[in-house]
Amino acid sequence: MWLLVGLGNPGPKYARNRHNIGFMALDEVARRHRIEAFRAKFGAEVATGEVKGQRAVLLKPMEYMNLAGFAVQRAAAFYQVEPKDMVVVHDEIDIDFGRLKLKVGGGHGGHNGLRSIVQELGSSDFARVRCGVGRPGTKANVADYVLGDFQRDEQEEAAILIQEAADAVEEIVTRGPLLAMNRFNVREKEREQANDK
Repeated sequence: MWLLVGLGNPGPKYARNRHNIGFMALDEVARRHRIEAFRAKFGAEVATGEVKGQRAVLLKPMEYMNLAGFAVQRAAAFYQVEPKDMVVVHDEIDIDFGRLKLKVGGGHGGHNGLRSIVQELGSSDFARVRCGVGRPGTKANVADYVLGDFQRDEQEEAAILIQEAADAVEEIVTRGPLLAMNRFNVREKEREQANDK
């Protein structure tokens, strides 16, 4: 069984924020696979079903980003899922807007949701789908930036990024993180090289 986690903040105020792209991507996974409505459990919204023939629990922590690890830990303990069978989808300011990269393990990079998950699990050995939202001009603006909505001229590219994040989750659960990383990270590298020419 896989535990698929989308990171974001609860409530309509935050629904379209850059910081909530993990929720958006998980909703897209649920839509594609006709997974039943999310229900409140573990301090999260939870849905269970199959993703590409693999049993999966979809989890959106609802105790705010910096407390996300509590819901992840409760669900992992209840369903007896190891970190190696978890995927966390989150926003990433250190990746250009519209780009996507996959990673297994490593630090939290200052992301409060990841920091909380690593702290509560006592492990960082889970797969991450890192959705590039870009970086504001100055460090002081980071919080306002990620808690802002995608701009009108970003909407189309954000929608594509959400689709690609859902594709990446499907690839991880069917082929494993390493093969998924090879496919998606190589593709991103090729895009970057094409842009540099």
